[in-house]
Amino acid sequence: MAEQAVTAASSGVLYRMLSFVGAPGLVSSAWGYVDSTIRWWWIPNWLPSWCPTSQTQLQTAEDMMLRCVESPFSKQHVPVSKGNLLWTLTFSGDRIKGKTPLVLLHGFGGGVGLWAQNLQALSKHRPVFAVDLLGFGRSSRPLFSVDAREAEDQFVESIEQWRAKVGLESMILLGHNLGGFLAVSYSIKHPGRVKHIVLVEPWGFPENPDTAEADRPIPVWIKALGSMFSPFNPLAGLRLVGPLGPTLVQTLRPDFKRKFSPMFADNTVTEYIYHLNAQSPSGETAFNNMTVNYGWAVRPMLRRMDQLQPKIPITIIYGSRSSIDSNSGSAIKEMRPHSHVESITIRGAGHYVYADQPEDFNRRVLQACDKVD
Repeated sequence: MAEQAVTAASSGVLYRMLSFVGAPGLVSSAWGYVDSTIRWWWIPNWLPSWCPTSQTQLQTAEDMMLRCVESPFSKQHVPVSKGNLLWTLTFSGDRIKGKTPLVLLHGFGGGVGLWAQNLQALSKHRPVFAVDLLGFGRSSRPLFSVDAREAEDQFVESIEQWRAKVGLESMILLGHNLGGFLAVSYSIKHPGRVKHIVLVEPWGFPENPDTAEADRPIPVWIKALGSMFSPFNPLAGLRLVGPLGPTLVQTLRPDFKRKFSPMFADNTVTEYIYHLNAQSPSGETAFNNMTVNYGWAVRPMLRRMDQLQPKIPITIIYGSRSSIDSNSGSAIKEMRPHSHVESITIRGAGHYVYADQPEDFNRRVLQACDKVD
Protein backbone atom coordinates (compact mmCIF):
# COMPACT_ATOMS: atom_id res chain seq x y z
CA MET A 1 0.00 0.00 0.00
CA ALA A 2 2.83 2.41 0.86
CA GLU A 3 4.55 1.68 -2.46
CA GLN A 4 1.31 2.36 -4.36
CA ALA A 5 0.86 5.63 -2.48
CA VAL A 6 4.38 6.74 -3.38
CA THR A 7 3.80 5.80 -7.03
CA ALA A 8 0.55 7.77 -7.15
CA ALA A 9 2.17 10.76 -5.52
CA SER A 10 5.08 10.61 -7.96
CA SER A 11 2.70 10.47 -10.91
CA GLY A 12 0.83 13.49 -9.60
CA VAL A 13 4.05 15.47 -9.23
CA LEU A 14 5.15 14.67 -12.77
CA TYR A 15 1.73 15.49 -14.17
CA ARG A 16 1.80 18.88 -12.47
CA MET A 17 5.33 19.48 -13.79
CA LEU A 18 4.21 18.87 -17.36
CA SER A 19 1.17 21.06 -16.88
CA PHE A 20 3.27 23.79 -15.30
CA VAL A 21 5.55 24.21 -18.31
CA GLY A 22 2.48 24.92 -20.38
CA ALA A 23 1.69 21.93 -22.56
CA PRO A 24 -1.93 21.02 -21.70
CA GLY A 25 -2.54 19.35 -25.07
CA LEU A 26 0.61 17.30 -24.74
CA VAL A 27 -0.31 16.31 -21.19
CA SER A 28 -3.71 14.95 -22.15
CA SER A 29 -2.40 12.91 -25.07
CA ALA A 30 0.84 11.60 -23.61
CA TRP A 31 0.17 11.17 -19.92
CA GLY A 32 -0.98 7.56 -20.28
CA TYR A 33 2.38 6.64 -21.72
CA VAL A 34 4.31 8.65 -19.11
CA ASP A 35 2.28 7.18 -16.25
CA SER A 36 2.82 3.59 -17.36
CA THR A 37 6.53 3.79 -18.20
CA ILE A 38 8.12 5.84 -15.41
CA ARG A 39 6.29 4.69 -12.29
CA TRP A 40 9.62 3.49 -11.00
CA TRP A 41 10.95 7.07 -10.86
CA TRP A 42 10.24 8.75 -7.53
CA ILE A 43 10.82 12.47 -6.99
CA PRO A 44 10.66 13.34 -3.27
CA ASN A 45 8.01 15.94 -2.55
CA TRP A 46 10.36 17.73 -0.18
CA LEU A 47 12.59 18.95 -3.02
CA PRO A 48 12.45 22.74 -3.61
CA SER A 49 10.47 24.18 -6.51
CA TRP A 50 12.22 23.72 -9.84
CA CYS A 51 11.67 27.39 -10.74
CA PRO A 52 13.03 29.87 -8.17
CA THR A 53 9.94 32.06 -8.17
CA SER A 54 6.78 32.76 -6.22
CA GLN A 55 4.04 35.36 -5.98
CA THR A 56 5.93 36.94 -3.09
CA GLN A 57 9.07 37.25 -5.19
CA LEU A 58 7.03 38.73 -8.03
CA GLN A 59 5.57 41.29 -5.62
CA THR A 60 9.06 42.22 -4.42
CA ALA A 61 10.33 42.53 -8.00
CA GLU A 62 7.38 44.76 -8.92
CA ASP A 63 7.98 46.96 -5.87
CA MET A 64 11.59 47.38 -7.01
CA MET A 65 10.39 48.40 -10.49
CA LEU A 66 8.05 51.03 -9.07
CA ARG A 67 10.37 52.47 -6.42
CA CYS A 68 11.39 55.36 -8.69
CA VAL A 69 7.81 56.47 -9.39
CA GLU A 70 7.40 59.58 -7.24
CA SER A 71 3.71 60.27 -7.87
CA PRO A 72 1.39 58.88 -5.17
CA PHE A 73 -0.63 55.83 -6.20
CA SER A 74 -2.66 53.02 -4.72
CA LYS A 75 -2.49 49.29 -5.38
CA GLN A 76 -5.28 46.77 -5.15
CA HIS A 77 -6.73 43.53 -6.47
CA VAL A 78 -10.05 44.33 -8.16
CA PRO A 79 -12.52 41.40 -8.06
CA VAL A 80 -14.11 40.25 -11.33
CA SER A 81 -16.20 37.15 -12.06
CA LYS A 82 -15.55 33.58 -10.86
CA GLY A 83 -13.42 34.73 -7.95
CA ASN A 84 -10.73 36.19 -10.22
CA LEU A 85 -8.80 39.35 -9.36
CA LEU A 86 -7.12 41.97 -11.58
CA TRP A 87 -4.08 43.67 -10.07
CA THR A 88 -4.39 47.43 -10.48
CA LEU A 89 -2.30 50.57 -9.92
CA THR A 90 -4.34 53.78 -9.57
CA PHE A 91 -3.01 57.32 -10.02
CA SER A 92 -5.74 59.83 -9.26
CA GLY A 93 -5.36 63.20 -7.52
CA ASP A 94 -8.19 65.58 -6.67
CA ARG A 95 -7.05 68.05 -9.33
CA ILE A 96 -7.53 65.60 -12.20
CA LYS A 97 -10.46 63.48 -11.02
CA GLY A 98 -12.89 65.01 -13.50
CA LYS A 99 -10.85 63.99 -16.55
CA THR A 100 -11.45 60.83 -18.57
CA PRO A 101 -9.03 58.22 -17.16
CA LEU A 102 -6.31 56.54 -19.18
CA VAL A 103 -6.19 52.75 -18.80
CA LEU A 104 -2.92 50.98 -19.67
CA LEU A 105 -3.02 47.39 -20.95
CA HIS A 106 0.38 45.70 -21.21
CA GLY A 107 1.46 43.25 -23.87
CA PHE A 108 2.21 39.52 -23.87
CA GLY A 109 4.44 38.52 -20.96
CA GLY A 110 4.25 42.01 -19.45
CA GLY A 111 2.99 43.62 -16.28
CA VAL A 112 2.25 46.98 -14.67
CA GLY A 113 5.88 47.48 -13.63
CA LEU A 114 7.02 47.88 -17.24
CA TRP A 115 5.23 51.27 -17.37
CA ALA A 116 7.66 52.58 -14.72
CA GLN A 117 9.07 55.27 -17.04
CA ASN A 118 5.62 56.47 -18.11
CA LEU A 119 3.31 56.49 -15.11
CA GLN A 120 4.48 59.72 -13.55
CA ALA A 121 4.31 61.79 -16.75
CA LEU A 122 1.01 60.36 -17.97
CA SER A 123 -0.74 60.81 -14.61
CA LYS A 124 -0.07 64.55 -14.32
CA HIS A 125 -3.05 65.48 -16.48
CA ARG A 126 -5.65 62.76 -15.91
CA PRO A 127 -6.24 59.64 -13.77
CA VAL A 128 -4.23 56.63 -14.88
CA PHE A 129 -4.98 52.95 -14.21
CA ALA A 130 -2.40 50.28 -15.02
CA VAL A 131 -3.83 46.75 -15.02
CA ASP A 132 -2.26 43.30 -15.10
CA LEU A 133 -4.34 41.45 -17.68
CA LEU A 134 -6.17 38.31 -16.57
CA GLY A 135 -3.67 35.44 -16.51
CA PHE A 136 -0.61 37.71 -16.32
CA GLY A 137 1.44 39.45 -13.65
CA ARG A 138 -0.16 39.54 -10.22
CA SER A 139 -3.70 39.03 -11.52
CA SER A 140 -5.47 35.69 -11.16
CA ARG A 141 -4.30 32.91 -13.45
CA PRO A 142 -7.43 30.94 -14.34
CA LEU A 143 -7.94 28.19 -16.88
CA PHE A 144 -8.78 29.72 -20.27
CA SER A 145 -10.78 28.13 -23.06
CA VAL A 146 -8.75 26.39 -25.77
CA ASP A 147 -11.00 28.08 -28.34
CA ALA A 148 -9.50 31.34 -29.66
CA ARG A 149 -12.80 33.25 -29.71
CA GLU A 150 -13.77 32.15 -26.21
CA ALA A 151 -10.32 32.92 -24.79
CA GLU A 152 -10.47 36.42 -26.31
CA ASP A 153 -13.93 36.89 -24.81
CA GLN A 154 -12.62 35.90 -21.37
CA PHE A 155 -9.98 38.64 -21.58
CA VAL A 156 -12.47 41.23 -22.82
CA GLU A 157 -15.18 40.47 -20.29
CA SER A 158 -12.67 40.61 -17.43
CA ILE A 159 -11.80 44.16 -18.56
CA GLU A 160 -15.48 45.13 -18.64
CA GLN A 161 -16.09 43.62 -15.19
CA TRP A 162 -13.03 45.47 -13.92
CA ARG A 163 -14.33 48.77 -15.37
CA ALA A 164 -17.71 48.32 -13.72
CA LYS A 165 -16.17 47.43 -10.36
CA VAL A 166 -13.79 50.40 -10.42
CA GLY A 167 -16.71 52.64 -11.45
CA LEU A 168 -15.43 54.19 -14.68
CA GLU A 169 -18.11 55.59 -16.98
CA SER A 170 -15.71 55.88 -19.91
CA MET A 171 -11.97 55.67 -20.56
CA ILE A 172 -9.10 56.05 -22.97
CA LEU A 173 -7.69 52.60 -23.70
CA LEU A 174 -3.97 52.32 -24.41
CA GLY A 175 -2.72 48.86 -25.27
CA HIS A 176 0.71 47.54 -26.21
CA ASN A 177 1.08 44.35 -28.25
CA LEU A 178 -1.64 41.93 -27.03
CA GLY A 179 -3.09 44.81 -25.00
CA GLY A 180 -3.75 46.72 -28.24
CA PHE A 181 -5.57 43.76 -29.74
CA LEU A 182 -7.75 43.47 -26.64
CA ALA A 183 -8.36 47.23 -26.54
CA VAL A 184 -10.01 47.10 -29.97
CA SER A 185 -11.86 43.88 -29.20
CA TYR A 186 -13.24 45.50 -26.04
CA SER A 187 -14.19 48.68 -27.92
CA ILE A 188 -16.16 46.70 -30.49
CA LYS A 189 -18.22 45.08 -27.74
CA HIS A 190 -18.50 48.11 -25.45
CA PRO A 191 -18.21 51.20 -27.67
CA GLY A 192 -20.00 53.50 -25.24
CA ARG A 193 -17.23 53.05 -22.70
CA VAL A 194 -14.30 54.13 -24.91
CA LYS A 195 -13.44 57.74 -25.79
CA HIS A 196 -10.16 57.06 -27.60
CA ILE A 197 -7.95 54.06 -28.47
CA VAL A 198 -4.15 54.28 -28.45
CA LEU A 199 -2.50 51.27 -30.08
CA VAL A 200 1.19 50.80 -29.34
CA GLU A 201 2.89 48.30 -31.63
CA PRO A 202 -0.32 46.23 -31.69
CA TRP A 203 -0.25 42.46 -32.20
CA GLY A 204 -2.81 40.41 -34.08
CA PHE A 205 -4.11 42.78 -36.74
CA PRO A 206 -2.91 41.50 -40.16
CA GLU A 207 -3.98 38.29 -41.84
CA ASN A 208 -1.61 35.34 -41.90
CA PRO A 209 0.04 36.00 -45.29
CA ASP A 210 -0.37 33.53 -48.14
CA THR A 211 3.19 33.09 -49.34
CA ALA A 212 4.42 31.60 -52.57
CA GLU A 213 6.55 29.30 -50.47
CA ALA A 214 3.54 27.61 -48.91
CA ASP A 215 3.76 24.70 -51.36
CA ARG A 216 7.52 24.36 -51.15
CA PRO A 217 8.51 20.93 -49.75
CA ILE A 218 9.50 21.15 -46.09
CA PRO A 219 12.26 18.83 -44.82
CA VAL A 220 11.02 16.02 -42.61
CA TRP A 221 13.25 17.06 -39.70
CA ILE A 222 11.75 20.56 -39.67
CA LYS A 223 8.23 19.10 -39.65
CA ALA A 224 9.26 16.84 -36.77
CA LEU A 225 10.62 19.75 -34.74
CA GLY A 226 7.50 21.78 -35.43
CA SER A 227 5.28 18.93 -34.26
CA MET A 228 7.41 18.43 -31.16
CA PHE A 229 7.28 22.05 -29.97
CA SER A 230 3.86 23.19 -31.17
CA PRO A 231 1.97 21.99 -28.04
CA PHE A 232 4.19 24.07 -25.76
CA ASN A 233 3.56 27.62 -24.66
CA PRO A 234 5.91 30.35 -25.95
CA LEU A 235 7.72 30.70 -22.62
CA ALA A 236 7.80 27.04 -21.62
CA GLY A 237 11.58 26.97 -22.06
CA LEU A 238 11.99 29.59 -19.34
CA ARG A 239 10.33 27.23 -16.87
CA LEU A 240 12.01 24.09 -18.20
CA VAL A 241 15.48 25.42 -17.38
CA GLY A 242 14.40 25.94 -13.77
CA PRO A 243 17.08 27.64 -11.64
CA LEU A 244 18.90 28.82 -14.77
CA GLY A 245 15.88 30.96 -15.73
CA PRO A 246 17.02 34.30 -14.27
CA THR A 247 20.43 33.96 -15.93
CA LEU A 248 18.75 33.01 -19.20
CA VAL A 249 16.66 36.20 -19.21
CA GLN A 250 19.74 38.33 -18.45
CA THR A 251 21.70 36.61 -21.23
CA LEU A 252 19.04 36.59 -23.96
CA ARG A 253 17.48 39.98 -23.22
CA PRO A 254 20.23 42.37 -22.10
CA ASP A 255 18.38 45.08 -24.02
CA PHE A 256 15.79 45.35 -21.25
CA LYS A 257 18.47 46.43 -18.81
CA ARG A 258 19.56 49.12 -21.29
CA LYS A 259 15.99 50.33 -21.85
CA PHE A 260 15.56 51.08 -18.17
CA SER A 261 19.14 52.20 -17.48
CA PRO A 262 18.03 55.76 -16.58
CA MET A 263 16.18 54.22 -13.61
CA PHE A 264 18.16 51.10 -12.67
CA ALA A 265 21.81 50.08 -12.85
CA ASP A 266 21.24 46.53 -11.58
CA ASN A 267 19.16 43.56 -12.75
CA THR A 268 15.85 44.94 -11.45
CA VAL A 269 14.13 44.75 -14.85
CA THR A 270 15.30 41.29 -15.88
CA GLU A 271 14.40 39.89 -12.46
CA TYR A 272 10.91 41.38 -12.78
CA ILE A 273 10.49 39.93 -16.27
CA TYR A 274 11.64 36.53 -15.02
CA HIS A 275 9.17 36.43 -12.13
CA LEU A 276 6.36 37.66 -14.41
CA ASN A 277 6.82 34.73 -16.75
CA ALA A 278 8.11 31.89 -14.58
CA GLN A 279 4.76 31.59 -12.80
CA SER A 280 2.22 28.97 -13.82
CA PRO A 281 1.09 29.85 -17.38
CA SER A 282 -2.48 31.05 -17.84
CA GLY A 283 -2.74 34.13 -20.04
CA GLU A 284 0.27 32.73 -21.88
CA THR A 285 -1.70 29.57 -22.65
CA ALA A 286 -4.66 31.66 -23.82
CA PHE A 287 -2.37 33.66 -26.10
CA ASN A 288 -0.92 30.47 -27.52
CA ASN A 289 -4.44 29.26 -28.30
CA MET A 290 -5.17 32.57 -30.02
CA THR A 291 -2.20 32.20 -32.38
CA VAL A 292 -1.33 30.08 -35.37
CA ASN A 293 1.81 29.59 -37.46
CA TYR A 294 4.36 31.19 -35.18
CA GLY A 295 2.44 34.14 -33.80
CA TRP A 296 -0.22 35.14 -36.33
CA ALA A 297 -3.67 35.74 -34.85
CA VAL A 298 -6.28 33.05 -35.37
CA ARG A 299 -8.87 35.86 -35.55
CA PRO A 300 -7.06 38.86 -37.10
CA MET A 301 -8.40 42.20 -35.97
CA LEU A 302 -8.24 43.92 -39.38
CA ARG A 303 -11.10 41.78 -40.64
CA ARG A 304 -13.24 43.12 -37.76
CA MET A 305 -12.39 46.82 -37.89
CA ASP A 306 -15.66 47.52 -39.71
CA GLN A 307 -17.46 46.55 -36.49
CA LEU A 308 -15.77 49.37 -34.55
CA GLN A 309 -17.94 52.48 -34.35
CA PRO A 310 -16.61 55.31 -36.59
CA LYS A 311 -16.89 57.86 -33.79
CA ILE A 312 -14.08 56.24 -31.78
CA PRO A 313 -10.75 57.91 -32.66
CA ILE A 314 -7.57 55.84 -32.93
CA THR A 315 -3.93 56.76 -32.46
CA ILE A 316 -1.36 54.16 -33.53
CA ILE A 317 2.24 54.36 -32.32
CA TYR A 318 5.10 52.40 -33.85
CA GLY A 319 8.85 52.36 -33.26
CA SER A 320 11.06 53.13 -36.26
CA ARG A 321 13.36 50.22 -35.39
CA SER A 322 10.65 47.68 -34.65
CA SER A 323 10.24 44.42 -36.51
CA ILE A 324 6.45 44.80 -36.28
CA ASP A 325 4.90 45.59 -39.67
CA SER A 326 3.39 49.09 -39.50
CA ASN A 327 1.25 48.45 -42.59
CA SER A 328 -1.66 47.64 -40.29
CA GLY A 329 -1.74 51.32 -39.33
CA SER A 330 -2.12 52.35 -42.96
CA ALA A 331 -4.77 49.67 -43.49
CA ILE A 332 -6.80 50.92 -40.52
CA LYS A 333 -6.65 54.46 -41.89
CA GLU A 334 -7.90 53.30 -45.29
CA MET A 335 -10.70 51.26 -43.70
CA ARG A 336 -11.91 54.23 -41.61
CA PRO A 337 -12.02 57.20 -44.04
CA HIS A 338 -14.60 59.07 -41.95
CA SER A 339 -12.90 58.50 -38.61
CA HIS A 340 -9.91 60.03 -36.88
CA VAL A 341 -6.93 57.71 -37.34
CA GLU A 342 -3.44 59.00 -36.65
CA SER A 343 -0.31 56.94 -37.18
CA ILE A 344 2.89 58.00 -35.37
CA THR A 345 6.41 56.65 -35.73
CA ILE A 346 8.86 57.32 -32.89
CA ARG A 347 12.45 57.50 -34.07
CA GLY A 348 15.03 55.31 -32.36
CA ALA A 349 12.43 53.05 -30.75
CA GLY A 350 11.88 49.34 -31.17
CA HIS A 351 8.88 47.23 -30.20
CA TYR A 352 8.95 48.46 -26.58
CA VAL A 353 8.44 52.07 -27.64
CA TYR A 354 7.42 53.24 -24.18
CA ALA A 355 10.73 52.03 -22.73
CA ASP A 356 13.04 52.78 -25.67
CA GLN A 357 12.05 56.45 -25.98
CA PRO A 358 9.90 57.17 -22.92
CA GLU A 359 9.98 60.97 -23.10
CA ASP A 360 8.90 61.09 -26.75
CA PHE A 361 6.32 58.36 -26.13
CA ASN A 362 4.83 60.14 -23.12
CA ARG A 363 4.63 63.42 -25.05
CA ARG A 364 2.87 61.77 -28.01
CA VAL A 365 0.38 59.97 -25.78
CA LEU A 366 -0.43 63.17 -23.89
CA GLN A 367 -1.00 64.97 -27.18
CA ALA A 368 -3.41 62.26 -28.32
CA CYS A 369 -5.25 62.35 -24.99
CA ASP A 370 -5.56 66.16 -25.07
CA LYS A 371 -8.40 65.70 -27.54
CA VAL A 372 -10.44 64.01 -24.81
CA ASP A 373 -11.95 65.86 -21.83
